[in-house]
Amino acid sequence: MKEYRLNRLFNAKSNRCFNVAIDHGFFNEYGFLNGIENLGQAVKTVIEASPDVIQLTVGQAHYLQSCPGKEKPALALRTDVANVYGQMLPRHLFSRMIEQPVIQAVRLDAVCVVVNLFRIPDQPEVADQCIQNILKLKPECDCYCMPLMVEPLAFRHNQEHGGYMVDGDLEKILPLVRQAVELGADIIKADPTDHVSDYHRVIETAGTVPVLVRGGGKVPDKEILIRTEALIEQGASGIVYGRNVIQHQNPQAMVRALMAVVHQGVSAEEAYQLLKEE
Repeated sequence: MKEYRLNRLFNAKSNRCFNVAIDHGFFNEYGFLNGIENLGQAVKTVIEASPDVIQLTVGQAHYLQSCPGKEKPALALRTDVANVYGQMLPRHLFSRMIEQPVIQAVRLDAVCVVVNLFRIPDQPEVADQCIQNILKLKPECDCYCMPLMVEPLAFRHNQEHGGYMVDGDLEKILPLVRQAVELGADIIKADPTDHVSDYHRVIETAGTVPVLVRGGGKVPDKEILIRTEALIEQGASGIVYGRNVIQHQNPQAMVRALMAVVHQGVSAEEAYQLLKEE
């Protein structure tokens, strides 16, 4: 049953999840490699900090799963590759799913598979590809009791802000999150809203499906801790942060500070003091 894998995804005491995403190399962007040039070392560093989950790709999951012992974080497997993140977009955009994604996830002992649901201005074909990906994944996930994490991402127009151009407009996030739920998501991984105080509406829109919040681009330490505290207070079931961990000068200390906020209810100010003491 899916619950067995979900039990490894969420912390038993807090019932929340901290997932460190280190799958950025999948997307063929030079700027995404900052902090993970040596991925084996990056994964080792994060493993030692003991988050709940590490998000990786089929080609790099071995760095996590080859580690001995049962204490290591669980694996979330990225199943789709896309070319939509560049400062200058290519002539043809795509979102392609790996072959036999759920079978590969089972073989790699993953606790869930992760797939995108893009909403990009003037690019309906990419949204169509994402929906087709999810429609194919859903019955396979149900057959093999593999939780499906859908990542609904609303983008700003590339002419406004090229590159990692997520849109925090509540009116764009809400229908996309609801669509992800309607398509059968077991977990939602969504962007924060422009106003964090609105995030409870995202939680309400997702209903009984837990919502994990994406970290986005690198921001100052105190800002990410304050945002995390506010999102947890709004009802988020956890976080999925990448660059705010892997590009930090002390990734292990940042993981521990964020874990204190997510799992122990420590305030952002207390967590920031812990981080400075590391």
